[in-house]
Amino acid sequence: MSLYFFRISTGRYSGAADQPYEFEDRAAAWTEMTEVCANLLGSIARGLKRDAEWRMELLDENKTPVFRISLVGETMG
Repeated sequence: MSLYFFRISTGRYSGAADQPYEFEDRAAAWTEMTEVCANLLGSIARGLKRDAEWRMELLDENKTPVFRISLVGETMG
């Protein structure tokens, strides 16, 4: 089992978690991250400003990023 931390880049939940989460392996950590992200995505998308980015990262026990999911609002032209 390995320890991981979630970090969100912007918004009401921004910052890194103080408490680690324990997952069996990286595949299990990815699955949990995508589930958490899916639960938050509706409210995040509704509040996303133009030309802004929301990002969730999963950090290992050394707080080094392992996975990243980003949502970007871009103005084209």
